Amino acid sequence: MSGLLALLDDVAAIAKVAAASIDDVVGQATKAGAKAAGAVIDDAAVTPKYVHGFSADRELPIVWRIARGSLFNKLVILLPIAVLLSLFAPWAIPPLLILGGAYLCFEGAEKVWHWLHPDEDGHAPKEMTGDPAHLEEEKVKGAIKTDFILSAEIMTIALAALPEQNIAMTIAALALVAIAITVMVYGSVALIVKADDVGLHMAAAGRLRATRALGRTIVRGMPGFMKALTIIGTAAMLWVGGAIILHSLEELGIGAPAHLIHAIAYGVAGEAAFLEWAITATLDGLLGLALGVALIPLATRVIAPLFAKNSH
Repeated sequence: MSGLLALLDDVAAIAKVAAASIDDVVGQATKAGAKAAGAVIDDAAVTPKYVHGFSADRELPIVWRIARGSLFNKLVILLPIAVLLSLFAPWAIPPLLILGGAYLCFEGAEKVWHWLHPDEDGHAPKEMTGDPAHLEEEKVKGAIKTDFILSAEIMTIALAALPEQNIAMTIAALALVAIAITVMVYGSVALIVKADDVGLHMAAAGRLRATRALGRTIVRGMPGFMKALTIIGTAAMLWVGGAIILHSLEELGIGAPAHLIHAIAYGVAGEAAFLEWAITATLDGLLGLALGVALIPLATRVIAPLFAKNSH
């Protein structure tokens, strides 16, 4: 009997350790995922354009295919690379984060540029012609390629946000980040792309006047919601991109830019913590915007033509 009780005590102790480990993984994944907010919001804002022009019955299948591709990118390709980096080349993480932060800054600045110069905007959706199945395949492939870049940034940010620990905990936390962010992003995208259809159905078939009114409100409000989501995503990209670059430079021993921004924010806000954060975020975003604008000529006139040349 005493042996059974001892065994039960051991099982209980193991269960407590396992529960604590799970709590640690969830907590680490939550913090790491929050660091990638800019890329996550941008992903949710960008993806709906890939279902533009398709019939309503193909929207959710397309989103599901892109979501599966995103999970494959994160779990099968990027997670092993991130683990290998943490084991054998941790020195490479800050430079990779700087590259990723620069990409976010470029993407955000490019959006701002096109808002200011709409006549030059080459990103407007085009009318689709040709075989729908072939067009869907091309759209899905394009979306998964774009997702790979954003996913790489998300996984690198998450890896940098994790504390030093055993490899199993790192893998578990990164996997949880990958799954949770993918579900959140593409679940949100599915809701966004079907919101118009839901609103129209409520407006036309709702039994209550309030239901029909809500349906009409949803339909009228979606264009404004999408515009607001794009603006928030752009601001988040610039802020997060600038902050990543500053923090990574600190990791490389170049702390003067980050210290200057902190000194300015503290000098203006004093002990008001939220105001200090808001000023810091604004300055990080302005830095990201300036860097992104500087990168536009390099990206559009040098890097893009090289990729286009190599793809042929």
